[in-house]
Amino acid sequence: MRGTTACDDRAMTELATWTVTARNLPEHARNPIHTDAGAQAAGFPRALVAGVTTYAYLCHPPMAAWGLEWVANGGGEVRFRRPVFDGDTLRCTPTGTVNSMGDGIIIEARTDEPEQPRAVFAVRRHGEALEDMRAGEDLESFAVVLDGDLGADYAGRAGDDLGLCERHGVVHPGVWPALGNQIMHTQLVRGAWIHTRSIVRHHSLAPVGATAEVRSRVVRRFTAHGERAVIDVHIAIDSAVVASMEHEAIIELP
Repeated sequence: MRGTTACDDRAMTELATWTVTARNLPEHARNPIHTDAGAQAAGFPRALVAGVTTYAYLCHPPMAAWGLEWVANGGGEVRFRRPVFDGDTLRCTPTGTVNSMGDGIIIEARTDEPEQPRAVFAVRRHGEALEDMRAGEDLESFAVVLDGDLGADYAGRAGDDLGLCERHGVVHPGVWPALGNQIMHTQLVRGAWIHTRSIVRHHSLAPVGATAEVRSRVVRRFTAHGERAVIDVHIAIDSAVVASMEHEAIIELP
């Protein structure tokens, strides 16, 4: 990993720490880990906030700094290291550290719990080019209308008052891993499960109300603190891919 440069310093001056009270959205209760009872059954003190909600919070600093440019062409890799619990005070803090690819800034999700950070987002101002899905096990494709729970106000419903996507009528970036989780929930998981990591690439703005085709494929299965699956995902509107992902989850807890 290289050291910071003047260019990195300029990027840092555009990004600011943002604080929010973390909370679960109603639709996440379908995963028992996001309820108090389900979390306690899995050994946690109270409900875990969905990883996609933590990711939506981490999107606030780059969206506030770079606007629709980042929503259309940015991206990054998020890793969930420890749980964020419902009601935690969550600080999304740019650290000044350059990511492992040498072209982005790390944003950490921090709470008042003893071990920090809870999640790390290696944000890229300019995202990666679209790649073909890798070989693997094809999953069932489906169509979805990008509105309501999957529209502009995904983060707004969780307490983010930026309102950028709402003002411009475009889908919030938090929707893309939410769709990855929908694939996991409906086609792969068994019981309580945990979203662990995503690489999200934005390729175009997606207008609210558009119908998207979601295609996915399991590219790896392995065991580490439970059974895990990695999927490649393409989300397309009128045959043009607007977002792509590598999405990983523990699909069966030990």
